Amino acid sequence: MSKLLVKPKAKSGLMQNVTPESAGWTYVGFALERLKAGETTEGETGDKETCLVLVSGKAKVAVDGESLGELGERMTPFEGQPYAVYVPKGSRWQATATSDLDLAICSAPGGDGFKAKVIAPGTHPQMTRGKGTNTRYVTNIMPEDDGSAQSLLVVEVITPGGHTSSYPPHKHDQDDLPAESYLEETYYHRLNPPQGFAMQRVYTDDRSLDETMAVEDGDVTLVPRGYHPVAAVHGYDVYYLNVMAGPKRIWKFHNAREHEWLFTGV
Repeated sequence: MSKLLVKPKAKSGLMQNVTPESAGWTYVGFALERLKAGETTEGETGDKETCLVLVSGKAKVAVDGESLGELGERMTPFEGQPYAVYVPKGSRWQATATSDLDLAICSAPGGDGFKAKVIAPGTHPQMTRGKGTNTRYVTNIMPEDDGSAQSLLVVEVITPGGHTSSYPPHKHDQDDLPAESYLEETYYHRLNPPQGFAMQRVYTDDRSLDETMAVEDGDVTLVPRGYHPVAAVHGYDVYYLNVMAGPKRIWKFHNAREHEWLFTGV
């Protein structure tokens, strides 16, 4: 199995736990906890900042002992936009599930001067990108232009069955601004219906990295470098949650030259 494909560790509790150490990189961490109503999880950010994304379900969330109330409204990631909470470095957070809950814990190096906040559905509008079989639906949870974080960029995408996404292929693995930014990236995948699968390829121009993976419900793929398109097979919609971070909080990508002709209207 590819080293870039991370399977769920369990059927409940801590499902995923990608750290910079386990991924072999510097910036991005990603975990996913699955809780039953009444169960609680908590954490300390230390020198990192964290974005808690309620992928599905509801929870009572508190930061540094201050209640943010009960958050969440969708019961699957395919039903509307998410609730999320930004937690700055040096903070402690707690989430108590009030329904079945899938909670994503996205992390990256933190900075000073940032405050905890709730990111409610509609904070950033869902966008439709592409046309035809390259149409997908994008919700920025923490975009680069919101000034709310030191490192984290968080976005979720829904790709209908039979469509492509993160396509035409692009990469962001060079610290060469303003032309391109260096960003590590994780993809947390969900399928609807859940027994489906999708395909993701991660590859470089020289093919020193070239892996194609069948991703299933709950899988995480790692993108340390290279292009990383996704294809949703017929009959199965694909949701993915992206976490990106690097030395600068800028998403500046480079398109694969041989496929640039596809960019007209996509």
